Amino acid sequence: MRVLIGLGGNLGDVPAAFAEAIGALAPAGRVAARSSLWRSAAQGPPQPDFCNAAIVLATELPPAALLDLCQRLEARAGRTRAGERWGPRPLDLDLLLVPELVIVAPTLLLPHPRLATRRFALMPAAEIAPHWLHPRLHRTVAELAADPALGHQRCERIGPLPG
Repeated sequence: MRVLIGLGGNLGDVPAAFAEAIGALAPAGRVAARSSLWRSAAQGPPQPDFCNAAIVLATELPPAALLDLCQRLEARAGRTRAGERWGPRPLDLDLLLVPELVIVAPTLLLPHPRLATRRFALMPAAEIAPHWLHPRLHRTVAELAADPALGHQRCERIGPLPG
C-alpha cells in the first residue's frame, strides 16, 4: 500500500524533526517520494509560520497501525495533544490519502477530512503525487491544489527536504 503522509511543525528545528521522523518510519516501509520543504501561514491561534512537507510511504502496515506509529513519533518529538487545537507543535504527521481507500472510524478518517481545504498539505502533496485521485471528491491532488479558492492561503516552497 502507498500512503501519502503530510508533515508539519513550527516549534524548534522542524527540518531536523522531519528528517528524524522520516528515518524512524524506515522500518515501517520505504519512502518512495519526498516533497520539497514548504513554509505556510499558521491556521488557528496566533503562532509562528509552519514548515510543511509530504512523503509517499510504501508499507505493509495497516492504516491504523501506521497512524499509531506516527502519533508515537509525534510524542517522541515533543508534541502533546492536551494543548490548544491547531496550536504550535514541533511535529505533526497526518495520513492524508491512500489511493482508492476510504476509512471512517472513530480514530481514523481517510482521506484526511480537511485535505481539500488546506493548501499547506496540498502543495507538497501535489509535488509528489499529482495524479493521485481523492476517492471521495474524484479530483486529483493537483486539481485540488490548483483550486483558486485556496489562493489566499500563503504557502511557498523554501528548499529541499533534509535527510
